[in-house]
Amino acid sequence: MIEINNLTNFSVDKKLFLAVAKIVLKGENKELEDLSIAFVSPQEIEKINKQYRGNDKPTDVLSFEKGDGFKNDFLEIVICPEVVARAAIKSKSGFKKELTKTLIHGVLHSIGYDHEKSAKEEKIMFEKQEQYLSKVK
Repeated sequence: MIEINNLTNFSVDKKLFLAVAKIVLKGENKELEDLSIAFVSPQEIEKINKQYRGNDKPTDVLSFEKGDGFKNDFLEIVICPEVVARAAIKSKSGFKKELTKTLIHGVLHSIGYDHEKSAKEEKIMFEKQEQYLSKVK
């Protein structure tokens, strides 16, 4: 099951993000995993970031594997569209593409990929991220 909760004023294409999540989970042989995706405000993601990562600032995405103490029965992705919108402006990519890339990044983290572990892990994760992004129309 994949659940999507938009707790912001941003318009979120739930059908698109459901499809994107399914593409990544299926590609990683994790299609039976339960996944929760929440779109939240900068204030909310800052609180979660501080509580779980010790960083007192908003971020674009936070990911939690099962058993991380957030929602133990689900893989959990928390995205802040406002932060993503700022990143889209900086990277000159569209908001929808940047939000899609952020979701893919979050799903990969939630199933165990971690680009912060090593250069090798970073290369693997970002190649997968681009691979899945290329599959989204």
